[in-house]
Amino acid sequence: MRGIFRELWRYRWRLLAGVLALFVVDALQLIAPLIVRGAVDDLVAGTGAGLVRYAVYLTVIAVVVFGFRFVWRILLFGAGRLIERDMRNRLYAHLLKLSPAYYVEHSTGDLMAHATNDLEAVRRSCSMGVLMAADAVIMISFSLAAMVGISPLLTLYAFIPLPFITVAVMGFGRLIHRRFERAQEAFSALTERVREALSGIRLLRAFAREEGIEGAFAATNRENVEANLSLTRAWGVFEPMVGLLAGLGTAIIVWFGGRGVLGGTLSLGGLVAFTSYLGMMVWPMMAIGWIVNTLQQGAASMKRLDKIFAEVPEITSPARPKPFPPSRRIEFRNLTFSYPKTDRPALREVNLVVEEGMTLGVVGLTGSGKSTLVRLLPRLYDPPPGAVLLGGVDIRELDLAALRAQIGMAPQDVFLFSAPLRENIAYGRPEAGEDEIREAARLAGLSDEIASFPDGLDTLVGERGITLSGGQRQRVGIARALLLDAPILVLDDVLSSVDAQVEERILGHLRDVLARRTAIVVAHRISAVRESDLIIVLDGGRIVERGDHGTLVRRGGLYARLNELQQALVR
Repeated sequence: MRGIFRELWRYRWRLLAGVLALFVVDALQLIAPLIVRGAVDDLVAGTGAGLVRYAVYLTVIAVVVFGFRFVWRILLFGAGRLIERDMRNRLYAHLLKLSPAYYVEHSTGDLMAHATNDLEAVRRSCSMGVLMAADAVIMISFSLAAMVGISPLLTLYAFIPLPFITVAVMGFGRLIHRRFERAQEAFSALTERVREALSGIRLLRAFAREEGIEGAFAATNRENVEANLSLTRAWGVFEPMVGLLAGLGTAIIVWFGGRGVLGGTLSLGGLVAFTSYLGMMVWPMMAIGWIVNTLQQGAASMKRLDKIFAEVPEITSPARPKPFPPSRRIEFRNLTFSYPKTDRPALREVNLVVEEGMTLGVVGLTGSGKSTLVRLLPRLYDPPPGAVLLGGVDIRELDLAALRAQIGMAPQDVFLFSAPLRENIAYGRPEAGEDEIREAARLAGLSDEIASFPDGLDTLVGERGITLSGGQRQRVGIARALLLDAPILVLDDVLSSVDAQVEERILGHLRDVLARRTAIVVAHRISAVRESDLIIVLDGGRIVERGDHGTLVRRGGLYARLNELQQALVR
């Protein structure tokens, strides 16, 4: 609950004003039975001359209640919406800071459930929860005082069921909390199941797995329904039970109050007013269940959200970053690196220098550590201290944003947004002009495709680039990296999905670009790196060969075998 109170405290003045408006509404509603008592007693006494006055009083109360009820709704419900907005912004910003390793361990569906269901539950706690709690306190306190004023003995009779209500609230509150947590977890699993199916829809259809995935979804959906029905059953027993106990109080009042009227110890107007006050207390007493349910759900969701907020990003800028060096000389110094929760190093004792303005080619078999090497440079994963240097400075000691701004990276698996092609190319530089975007597209070999699209650069790219081929997506990634015009360019096997002719054309365009920058070209194909100033061959995470193309071919090692094999395939 501390998390809920923390969020409420930030809007305490707005909430206080809302509660004061609610206080006015409740106070006026509590006055109404006294006016009705006077009217009834006057009628019993045979003097109905003041009925018009009583009617005017009740009308004025209704009008004022209308105005103040509008005010508290705006203030209290508005505060809940503002808290939800702030927490959603905070959650989104925090998720953007977390390291890639976090997303390996946590499913997208679970995170989406946090951003939807959990935030909604917190909002209800901070708006409806506050409203119902304040309303219950005010109505119960003042109704009780008014009832004692009318008849202390009758009030005692009315509260005979109270201890049973308290026991029910305490017992069911804990049960509801546990079952709500299970319901949220089930919803997370359901969301992840839908996300996986939609993301892999083409693969799913290619393997004719529709029936199988439907069965898996149906099973997950049943678990979600069962978890929610379990919560509903607990709540379904609790609310009628509170209503039953409150109804027993009314029955007791009708019996003992009626006897008091007949015995002359209580006026008929007093009984009517007392019954009205008891009716006003029935809802707050029943609302205790709503309050417990809402606050327990909010507390459970806040606990889940706090677990995310407690995650500390593994990769951050240093508190006092060193000045950025003028040189773009890259050095890997005795680099050994393992991914989180793995024992086998992806890279072993890598020692390498890439001079400023040099083009480095990186080749090797699948799983040899090529992509790992270039992911460490922009600190997508953190290398060991002192293992990767830029301009002689450990990259861990440089400002993270400044470091990444120096690197234009085109990964093999390019992520595209469901947006126009121009926005996807200019993602890193939204302010780029039309000519710059077209030039980047030309260098990436996309000009012919753009010309063939009906809307050119304004062609809408489907979610994750589903409307483009694999080669086209990779070339969009190249254009995106080139448009950044960063001094360091990293191409991570970005030509794997294009044919040899397209590759040759793109490499021809890129030669001048690579000559002006410090570049690292990762590739499976020898043709993509043969013009590099230096080529390294990785095997099992180690550099097993290094040199230029001619030297490595003459050496007759792994590079030469790969080159011979690929030439044979081309022939």
